[in-house]
Amino acid sequence: MAQLPGIFNDVIGPIMRGPSSSHTAASWRIGKICRELLGETLTKALIVFEADSPWAANYQEQGTVMGMNGGLLGLDIVDEAMKNTETIAENKGVHIQYSIETFASKHPNTVKVKLWGADGKVLYATAVSSGGGAFEILELNGFDVSISGGSHELLIFSSNDQLSLDQLPIQFSGQVAVSRSNSEDSHLLHLKLSEKVPDESLEGLKSQVFVNGINYSQAVLPVVSGYDKPMPFKTLDSLIEFSEKENLDLGNLGMKYEQSMSGLSDPELMEQMASIITIIDDSIFKGLKGTNYSDRILHQQSHLIKDAETAAKIPSSGLINNTLANVTAIMEAKSAMELIVANPTAGSCGTVGGLVKAVSEEIGANKQAVVKAYFAAGLVGAYFAMGPGFSAEAHGCQVECGAASGMAAAAVAQLYGGSARTALAAASMAIQNMLGLICDPVADRVEVPCLGKNISAAMNALSSATMACSGYDAVIPLDEVIETVSRVSQDMPNCVKCSGTGGLAITETAIQLKKSLENKEN
Repeated sequence: MAQLPGIFNDVIGPIMRGPSSSHTAASWRIGKICRELLGETLTKALIVFEADSPWAANYQEQGTVMGMNGGLLGLDIVDEAMKNTETIAENKGVHIQYSIETFASKHPNTVKVKLWGADGKVLYATAVSSGGGAFEILELNGFDVSISGGSHELLIFSSNDQLSLDQLPIQFSGQVAVSRSNSEDSHLLHLKLSEKVPDESLEGLKSQVFVNGINYSQAVLPVVSGYDKPMPFKTLDSLIEFSEKENLDLGNLGMKYEQSMSGLSDPELMEQMASIITIIDDSIFKGLKGTNYSDRILHQQSHLIKDAETAAKIPSSGLINNTLANVTAIMEAKSAMELIVANPTAGSCGTVGGLVKAVSEEIGANKQAVVKAYFAAGLVGAYFAMGPGFSAEAHGCQVECGAASGMAAAAVAQLYGGSARTALAAASMAIQNMLGLICDPVADRVEVPCLGKNISAAMNALSSATMACSGYDAVIPLDEVIETVSRVSQDMPNCVKCSGTGGLAITETAIQLKKSLENKEN
């Protein structure tokens, strides 16, 4: 099974509703898989956050409740009903309780889940959200596991510690990865599958005398693991060497990377990316048209750029002004719970989409060129995901808007006709310029200063791509810059890592805004 981050699974996506990919999308995925693993009608759930974690301070405001509830209720994350999950849970008679406790954890975004089924089954799980919608379930009913949504999971509990595949009354199709875990009186055979298991096979397995119980869940990521092919390059140095040997730009290399990860053909890759771009462009259209949502700080502002230009209040500048308007429109769509693409996160979703649309319209790029630009961006994001990842709770906003700026710079360099080396230099310069960027959302809403940071990230990406394509020297290679992000984050205090306890989040105005929003909600 492939372990590297995928462009569709881990970088440009998930397609979602909600303010935060690490809070909303990851929680939805955790909730959905745990509900399936329970295997019974859910009646009650207890969700516990660690007392000192960022989630403990802002799980309601940043959409964790919405995401977790939606997953536990079996809602699709793109469903309009996601906006009303608490009401739906009440109407269905599903009691979902949230609690804050003290427990040992290795990641700031750790959650414990306990579910009760209608027929008496109980499920315990411990999971982490690692940024951008990525997650991992680490423990299930006392057994160590690793479930991150990219495969179908079959967990077989047995008193037989020697249980093997050939003893099971099922012929599995596709790839199967096997792992084991033990407790004092039971043993777990954990199968990761590339193909779904038919219901009748699961029922037949339950009846076996050596089986004490089973849990089963389907993959939640768009690309299922198990169809990967050999990767033609691994490190960024080998990527550049391969690109110059084969005369390939970064967009084509991004397609080769994702083809190796997914097994999809070139036409399938192009089609899937084009459908994602359509959603991003639709979020711009919806934002510019006007959005409303009661629980947000900022009113609609994306139209103001065009209005000011028309009134001659600001100079007419198609590329700059359109970028500002586009980025704002995507962020407004996100804050109104419209359909968006986390790119690479929901908190930084405006940067790549807003800039790429403006640049592609400015230069008259065709659809295929735009798709290739997104694959260039996705490849930079994949290497970033191999490093620090996209969790602001662990690293600050340098891994959200900073990563997005590097991705956008590579995409623009690709659109400008730059080589793979040039596009990586653009990404390097863009990320260098955003090292140490803090994450301090006002009133725990992903709006202020997130909007300004997305716009700054887009402008930084545009200038970095322009410099790289003009021949400026990035000096520090991209892989070393990505390594530096992790090192810098170790020196950053936790109060500026999306905890709501530092930066602009503790200004007098921010505190009053939070109080007023809480009073409005009550």
